[in-house]
Amino acid sequence: MYRLSDDLAIIQTIDFFTPIVDDPYVFGQIAVANALSDVYAMGGKPLTALNVVCFPIQSMDISVLRQILAGGLEKMAEAGVVLVGGHSVEDQELKYGLSVTGTVHPRMLVTKEGARPGDRLILTKPLGTGIINTALKGGIADSDVVGKAVRYMVALNRTASELMQETGATACTDVTGFGLLGHACEMVQDSEVGMRIKVDSVPVIPEAVEFAQIGLVPGGTHRNKEFRAGMIEGSLELPEYMKDVLFDPQTSGGLLIAVSPAKADSLLTRLHEAGLTEAAIIGEVVGQPEAKIVLE
Repeated sequence: MYRLSDDLAIIQTIDFFTPIVDDPYVFGQIAVANALSDVYAMGGKPLTALNVVCFPIQSMDISVLRQILAGGLEKMAEAGVVLVGGHSVEDQELKYGLSVTGTVHPRMLVTKEGARPGDRLILTKPLGTGIINTALKGGIADSDVVGKAVRYMVALNRTASELMQETGATACTDVTGFGLLGHACEMVQDSEVGMRIKVDSVPVIPEAVEFAQIGLVPGGTHRNKEFRAGMIEGSLELPEYMKDVLFDPQTSGGLLIAVSPAKADSLLTRLHEAGLTEAAIIGEVVGQPEAKIVLE
């Protein structure tokens, strides 16, 4: 975030990655929704974007890239974002994403820090897209399951962000590559607060649990668990597959919002009324233990 004046700041972010679905048009949509999420998580409004493209022109037909860019442009139009250019390079591996510029009032900025004891934690999308994407690559996930995951990944976090702003959140992050617990750890690290998360309250795509039970999880899951192991308490009683779900790297995941207890039910109701029916209160912010996530 860069403050331009007392009442205006810009947010700049960039994100791009390799394909996670077979359909290039859908991949473009997912990549754009994912790239816009950092702006939404900060309570901002994305305005312009630059395409970031790596493309194997010698081994892949240019029509694939056209479909990716078309899917991305469709999602930008939905978000009210103007594409102002971009940059492409030849690469052995296809990658696509955006550099995004948005705006926010400095006093309305929502950061990962700022959660207070007693705040409730709301997650706006279910977990499991990383696991399902792994199952897709392994030829195990059927089209219905993949379609379910795609619907969540292409969904913008715009509505959740707007409602969060209107209600008044104390902290927020989008849940992406570090998984739910990894991003929750970011919210409490080096702070005087911790979190208690009720595992049974966390929304999860059911098929993702089934795949996790047979060990079908992304490699990033294990790295996430190892990196944050020292900040997690109460996990000894938890089945290993559920730890995998909670650390599952998400693509274009939902928002994890901290909001005062007086406003939590109202925000949840408004999210449900806006069509985000999977949104749920999954825990609360606590004063002790500090900088820890307690699983219950």
